[in-house]
Amino acid sequence: MDNHSHQHTEGMAGSGIPVERHPFQPFLPSNSRLLMLGSFPPQSKRWDMEFYYPNRQNDFWRIMGLIFFNDKKHFIDGEGHFIQQDIMDFLCTQGIALFDTATAVRRLQDNASDKYLEVVEPTDIDNILKQIPHCKAIITTGEKATQIICERYGITMPKVGSFEPFSTLEREIRLYRMPSTSRAYPLAIEKKALSYSEMFRQNGYF
Repeated sequence: MDNHSHQHTEGMAGSGIPVERHPFQPFLPSNSRLLMLGSFPPQSKRWDMEFYYPNRQNDFWRIMGLIFFNDKKHFIDGEGHFIQQDIMDFLCTQGIALFDTATAVRRLQDNASDKYLEVVEPTDIDNILKQIPHCKAIITTGEKATQIICERYGITMPKVGSFEPFSTLEREIRLYRMPSTSRAYPLAIEKKALSYSEMFRQNGYF
């Protein structure tokens, strides 16, 4: 990639650790009622596809499979790989938008842990919301993502599985803080799915 060397030198001027720019465009179906935000994608060496939640050690797509199709392998092929086209079709059909709360980070350790991410540039959430006028809820899929949104809008941190209302762009929005879909978060996948399922129910998906 041409811009990789540019990113590297740009970052090195800072703390000696390169700045990584977000590798994906926001995925914003025009009918989106929810915006789901993580912190930042893992390193590309951990990807199984070039899309959100690409790490096979993350259960996001298994949880979506359980909730919507009663099958945690719904989005996984016979070889154990994610089926990206099915995932994108599903999001468009259901009206679910995806992005992350940071658009540029430094990775302080060689892993996917949020705790070692230094946010260099938080995402302009209002700019994203302007592109999805039907969106009434933001869902964060981890603590760091929740903290970034709470700081940006002056919101009290919701408890895991619950929401706090706030206003922006003359719209009432709910901020839901959901359990992390990373396997590092110690909760059974079925329990995580129940929590996410209740959030979808509250927003009219079932």
